[in-house]
Amino acid sequence: MRHAVVTGVSKGLGESIAKLLMESGVHVTGVSRSTNSNLNDVASEHNVTYQHFSCDLGDLEATEKTFQQIGEDIFSQEPDTVYLVNNAAVLEPIDKSMNTKSADVANHIQVNTTAPMIVTNLFLKKAADQDVRFISTTITSGAAERPVYGWSAYCTSKASINMFTKTAALEQDELKTRSKVIAFSPGIMDTEMQERIRESDRDAFRDVEQFREYKQRHMLKDTDTVSGVLVDILTDETSIENGKIYRVTDYL
Repeated sequence: MRHAVVTGVSKGLGESIAKLLMESGVHVTGVSRSTNSNLNDVASEHNVTYQHFSCDLGDLEATEKTFQQIGEDIFSQEPDTVYLVNNAAVLEPIDKSMNTKSADVANHIQVNTTAPMIVTNLFLKKAADQDVRFISTTITSGAAERPVYGWSAYCTSKASINMFTKTAALEQDELKTRSKVIAFSPGIMDTEMQERIRESDRDAFRDVEQFREYKQRHMLKDTDTVSGVLVDILTDETSIENGKIYRVTDYL
C-alpha cells in the first residue's frame, strides 16, 4: 500500500498533485484550511481512499497535533511507501523588508519553513522506526536562488527549505535509511498566487509588470502538467536522487 500526504490540497498545484497521485493508485490524506469535494470523487473513481484534515499551518501547536494524528494513522497501516508533499505556502508580506511587520514575517516563516521542517522530521522518525520507504518533497521556487525586490520573506523561506532538504538528505544517506528528501521547483503556474502577485503595488514589488506579462503572453503553466512531472519523479522511487532540488524546467 502506498500513501501520500499533501498540504495545501484544496486548490491549485496541491489539488492537481493529490488528484494525479490517486489516479496512480496512491491513497491520499489532504491538509488545508478549506475542503475540496472533487477529491472525494476522484478517490471513489480510482478505488483509493481520501481523507481531509483542516489545519492552519500558521499555528504551530495545531500543526504538530494534526500531523501526529495523521502519522500514527498512516504508519499503523504498515504501508510500503509513504510520500509527503509540502505544498502549502504563503507569499505575503510583499514589500520592502524595512516595511514588513514582525507578525507577518513570523507567520510567513512558520507556514513556509517551520511547518514543512517539523512535518518532514516527524515522518522521517516514524519511517526510520518502522523501516518504511519514505519520500518527502517540499515545493520550492527559483526565488530561493536569487534576491527579488519586495520578496525578502519569500526568498528567505524558500532558500532555507533548499538547505534543509540537502541537510536532511545528507543525514538519511549517512544513516542508510530508506528515506529520500527532495525539493521541487514548479516554475510559474496559473494559480491564485500568481493573481496576487499581479495585483502587487509596483513600489512594493518592482517586478510586477514582468509577472503581468507572463499572463498576457500565456506563459503560465497548467498545474496538472506541472504536477504530472512531480508525480512521475516521486513514483519512480529507485531513481530519486536524495537531496536534489528538482526543477520543472528540466522536464518541460
